Amino acid sequence: MVLESQETMPQTPIFSSMLGSSCSGQVQPDMGERCVDPVYQDGNLVSGSLEALIERLVPTMDYYPDRTYIFTFLLSSRVFIHPHELLAKVGQICIKQKQQLEVGTEAEKAKLKSFAAKIIQLLKEWTETFPYDFQDEKSMKELKEIAHRITQCDEENGTVKKIISQMTQNLLMALSARSQYQEIREKFRQPVTDKGTILKTKPQSTQKDILSVCCDPLILAQQLTYIELERVSNIYPEDLMQIVSHMDSLDNHKCRSDVTKTYNLEAYDNWFNCLSMLVATEICRVVKKKQRTRMVEFFIDVARECFNIGNFNSMMAIISGMNLSPVARLKKTWSKVKTAKFDVLEHHMDPSSNFCNYRTALQGAAQRSQGAHSSREKIVIPVFNLFIKDIYFLHKIHTNRLPNGQINFKLCSLHPLKVKVQKTTWKKTAGKHSGQLCLIEPEKFGSDLQTSKHI
Repeated sequence: MVLESQETMPQTPIFSSMLGSSCSGQVQPDMGERCVDPVYQDGNLVSGSLEALIERLVPTMDYYPDRTYIFTFLLSSRVFIHPHELLAKVGQICIKQKQQLEVGTEAEKAKLKSFAAKIIQLLKEWTETFPYDFQDEKSMKELKEIAHRITQCDEENGTVKKIISQMTQNLLMALSARSQYQEIREKFRQPVTDKGTILKTKPQSTQKDILSVCCDPLILAQQLTYIELERVSNIYPEDLMQIVSHMDSLDNHKCRSDVTKTYNLEAYDNWFNCLSMLVATEICRVVKKKQRTRMVEFFIDVARECFNIGNFNSMMAIISGMNLSPVARLKKTWSKVKTAKFDVLEHHMDPSSNFCNYRTALQGAAQRSQGAHSSREKIVIPVFNLFIKDIYFLHKIHTNRLPNGQINFKLCSLHPLKVKVQKTTWKKTAGKHSGQLCLIEPEKFGSDLQTSKHI
């Protein structure tokens, strides 16, 4: 996964107080820069009324919107209009264009089929990229009405009907899969009476430390990355729009804003905290100073391997766990630790100058990813909280609407969100015991830090 940050932001933690984003859109070469609505600068779309932007979304006989524009507009539009309302407007434009082509000649029939194919392609990209837009009955109704009209363009051989049927089936499968995942996530949100009691009921001899489960830093780093990718893959661009939807009071009522459905964002944020607590707990639970020193050095090596992989989020979580006061105050332990590697890691995550060192390393990893030949080399996972802050403060600085009432589409091109999810080929059992780490939910690790008696 590659996420590139372009804007700076304050260093105060704000994720807990928030609950998208989009990417740039290029204008088609033949559209020029003299139009009043929408407005272009240097060939790039910078603003326009909602109606003009919707018209630019709908294909014609001689035009199909750039895929970047489709993604950008569909993602940003939910701040100003509900998906089912946007579908209705797209359907109205389709009716007008369809009526203009219904003359009856063979040439016009061919044009009508070509137009229908482009509309199907638009709907296909929409349903595949943002399937959650079609979760309510109103959106599904609008989609079926548009599909019905398009089907009439090719009633002879039924090709269009088959394609639409397959598209609808894929959409329903995507909605069902996401619904099932949310149900699983909701189970983990349910409060547990006392996790500390559960841990204390187990005899001390039966509680294995992490070294007895996986003693290879590289394997553990790989398994942490596997978990990161699994959780990131279940975060959708429209989920990030929850951050934006609560910032503009004028348009807030128009956006699909449901904080109770942001489980994936919360789960990924909680995963960072759980990993930090795991690191601190595993270090503090060791009684002997020599073994505790080994544990500290082990996690330093794991963080280093995470950095080499490009997993900055896990690396930051590990460093955060080692900087928690129960670990940081173990002076005798740290005096025995070879801290040269840890100093390098802390240098990369130095918060000064708005995490300048981290952003430089992230940019280098992103460039490495672009020229990579394997899926493993393409992985770049940024620090999630910092990425969220970039989005938040980007919208804090800029406004969604210009003084003339047009939508500030240039803001979309400034978004730091450029997502490429790369599937890894790592197996869950990359090592002797490494598969266990993938199967254990991080919420079950070290919920209560044990107080160390060794200073």
